[in-house]
Amino acid sequence: MIEADFLEELDRFHLIINKRVTSKYFGSRASANIGRGAMLKDYRIYSEGDDFRQIDWKIYARTDHLYIKRYEEERNMTVHVIIDDSASMNYGKPKKFDYAAMLGVGFAYLALKDHERFQFATFSDELDVFQPRRGLRHVASMIDHLNKVKVKGASKFLDSMIKYRKLLGTKSLIIIISDFLLDPEEIKEALLRLGNHHIKLIQVLDPSERELEISGDVKLQDAETNEVLRTYISPRLVSQYELQLGKHVTSLNKTCLDLKSDFYLVTTDTPLFDVFYRILS
Repeated sequence: MIEADFLEELDRFHLIINKRVTSKYFGSRASANIGRGAMLKDYRIYSEGDDFRQIDWKIYARTDHLYIKRYEEERNMTVHVIIDDSASMNYGKPKKFDYAAMLGVGFAYLALKDHERFQFATFSDELDVFQPRRGLRHVASMIDHLNKVKVKGASKFLDSMIKYRKLLGTKSLIIIISDFLLDPEEIKEALLRLGNHHIKLIQVLDPSERELEISGDVKLQDAETNEVLRTYISPRLVSQYELQLGKHVTSLNKTCLDLKSDFYLVTTDTPLFDVFYRILS
């Protein structure tokens, strides 16, 4: 359950965080980012750390001072927040879905604070899209929607991203939040289908999924298929599980590196604002 006072915390965070950090991704203001759709706005004096390539040497020849070209984007960015609401996200304390939902609300709210448009969707065996909005009042609608979501079903990630691709315009930041306990090849194919956008994958796990806290004779039930497995959890099996999970995470990270996307692994015991700061910086 997402409470209204969470937005007040986000307001304080927005005031504290370095504006330059925030505007790296959420910025309709003048930007030093150069790319398709950018137009020259004005100039400013060069400061250490600025992109040396943006120095206007003609002005330097006339004034003997270094000036940087400043650009303004013709279009604002749309921030897409896509959250997994399949049955496996109903695990943990707090539930992985609740944690993911608060992250999603946070990114949408911070985008709106910086005058960007956001769109969000949830996916499991179906894709549910919340239409693009501007204005902070629409975050309340997003919260209300997420608080009513019934976490269920299997994750059809590839099918959902194929459908979502049709909704993308130009210049999009796509934040996908899931436990990503899926076939790495399916994840890779889904990212390829999304096209040439800035994509951030945030894998949310419960701490007990990274370090198993069960042992002995147990009955395990698959959250998405309801399949039941009776087994004995030995120290050796725990080690094998943790090794395989580590390989899975490494595979996801490599896929994102290969596709020039960003990958983050977080656990639900991590303070939310630590995650925001890490990702935005």
